[in-house]
Amino acid sequence: MRGEPALEPAKPATSRRILLVEDEPSLVLTLTDRLASEGYQVDSVGDGEAALVHAGSRFADLIILDVMLPEKNGLDVCRELRHQGVQTPILMLTAKAQVVDRVLGLKLGADDYLTKPFEMIELLARVEALLRRGRTPVALGEGTYSFGAVRADFRSADVRRDGRPVSLTALEFKLLAFFIAHRGELLTREGLLDQVWGYEATPVTRTVDVHVASLRQKLERNPARPEFFLTVHRLGYKFVG
Repeated sequence: MRGEPALEPAKPATSRRILLVEDEPSLVLTLTDRLASEGYQVDSVGDGEAALVHAGSRFADLIILDVMLPEKNGLDVCRELRHQGVQTPILMLTAKAQVVDRVLGLKLGADDYLTKPFEMIELLARVEALLRRGRTPVALGEGTYSFGAVRADFRSADVRRDGRPVSLTALEFKLLAFFIAHRGELLTREGLLDQVWGYEATPVTRTVDVHVASLRQKLERNPARPEFFLTVHRLGYKFVG
């Protein structure tokens, strides 16, 4: 990619396929041309229903998904894809600046978001980070690990609480695995973004907080008074399971 070192020499960028879901023709043209110039193969569709059909019938390494779409909006598309078990990384594009809209997208299973208007260099950085993360093993440990009423099986990516299955997104499972692998350590938000998400933090991001809150909701007995996923004031988080 213009002289930059390859992320994985054995699998060049030209073999990476991106599904672009966007209904603004000028933006589709701009993104398609730029992504293609970087060596990616790009398929594009213009509405939510077509996105579901395409994602279910053709392989993609990454989905760039606009929120405001005809037929079915991007949030609904994201939710349905995750419900169907599609774990392809999703980068959501939104013109909405409200935090609640970004938080909702992440809670529904999106891996990252970018607010319009955005700089092309930032989109490319997010794309590279998501593709790089998608090529790394989800489980950072072997065997099983238990804490409280939770049991995580790294071999099958199965998590249970009180014996009942807990549905985690691929990113939530990777974050959980990272916490377990570094139990007792202070983990900064910037460090988590670099190690789990795969890109450097920006000062306004709340991505880590949203995903930690989701883990608490799913795995803590009382999310408001967490026992395992602890906040270290102004510094980050610590897992003490």
